[in-house]
Order: sequence, then C-alpha cells, then structure tokens
Amino acid sequence: MVDAVTTTNNATSRINAGTGMLASNFETFLTLLTSQLKNQDPLSPVDSNQFTAQLTQMAGVEQQLLTNDLLKSLVSAQGGGGLAGAANYIGKEATAAWSATKFTDGEAEWNYEIASNAASVKLEVLDGSGNVVWSGDAPNKTTGVHEFAWDGEATSGNDGQEGQVYSLRITAKNAAGGAIDAQVLTKGRITGVEMYDGEAYLTVGNSILPLSSVIALEEARTAATPPPADEEDESLLASIASSLNPMKLFS
Repeated sequence: MVDAVTTTNNATSRINAGTGMLASNFETFLTLLTSQLKNQDPLSPVDSNQFTAQLTQMAGVEQQLLTNDLLKSLVSAQGGGGLAGAANYIGKEATAAWSATKFTDGEAEWNYEIASNAASVKLEVLDGSGNVVWSGDAPNKTTGVHEFAWDGEATSGNDGQEGQVYSLRITAKNAAGGAIDAQVLTKGRITGVEMYDGEAYLTVGNSILPLSSVIALEEARTAATPPPADEEDESLLASIASSLNPMKLFS
C-alpha cells in the first residue's frame, strides 16, 4: 500500500511539473505571437500559411494542458483517492499501524504486536502534547498481537480527559537488553470516511486514521444468530407429540 501511494505521488508530481512548464510556454507563445502581429511590416505581412501553423501550434499546447489535467484525474482515481473510492472500505474490519485514539467512556484502547518473546515490554501513554502521562509494564510479553486498555489513571501529569486524544508507545527488549521489533496497532470496524488535504481518512473505533496506515483488511464478522424462540418451542412440542402418539404402540 505504501508503494502504491508513493508511485501515485511521484506520478502526480511529474504531471504538475509538466503542466507548469507547458503553461509557461503557452504564455510565452502568446506574447511572441502578439508582438509579431503588432510589429509586422505592412508591406510584407505574415504569410497566411505561417499564421495558420502558429495558431495550430497554440491550439496544440492548450490541448496538451487539458490532456495533462485529465491524466492527473486518472492517476488520482487509480491511487484510491477520492471519497467514493474510500467509501468502499466502510463495514470492513481494519488493522492499522496507528497509535492515536480518543479517550472515551473512561478508557482508551489499543493493540500492540511483538515480533518475538520479550524479557521486558514497556508501554507509555502520551497526551496530545507528547507528554508521558502513564507508563508501566505490558500485560503480555509473548509473540503476537495483544490488547491493552488504559483506565485514565495517570502515573504523572493529569488523568485521562474525556474526548481527548492519546497515543501509545511501546519498547520491547530481550534478555540481553537488545531491542525487539514491536508496534502499536489500531483494530476495529470502519464506520466512516472523510477527506483532508486530498487524503482519505477512516474512522475506526475511537480513532481517525489515514488510509495509508491500514496494513490489513477483512470482511466484518457477524455474530451467529440463534434460532427464534418460537421455532424452538414448536420443535419441542412436535417431539412431545410424537412420543405420545398412540400409533407408536403398535409399531
């Protein structure tokens, strides 16, 4: 996904640079053509064939500008940009390499992933200014993805404030003190999308994160629906009636 975004950005930059160059040449061409018409020799005016050729060149430059604008739109669409494209993600379960979430209903929740079993894993909760308000040992130090919920009780600074955004930082080490790869994740169902500065952002749980941070998508899980109570009652009644059927006495 990161490679796709990078390719799209590079293509868009090249198109923007080309458009700027063509626009500059277009303005220069108009200036030269106007000067030529104003200063032509009345006794020897510009040949009509040459004048037609120059107008054709001018039209060609303008057409090239329009073509580049179209290409820019196509590149943007292929890169997944636009609200319509991002809306296709609504309803899916997402996993994103993202650490910021909103403190809601008395807690903030994250997931964290450790590449291998660790001797120590330190978690730190940071406020919007980057200050550490809570730090402590992770509840699980084994390989894989684990959940962590902060109840808002601070070890330094102020306690968690309802509606404020906090982020989680993780540091994992082995027995020799060497660093172990670890990352903070945000997981949940995508419930909305919005555009900001030309980039799509997704609403996942209590987090709003850029589409480029998503590392996995899957279909939303649906809970198994138990059979209606009426059907269970009918099945039970049918079983009782069958067991009491007098015809079975003669079979």
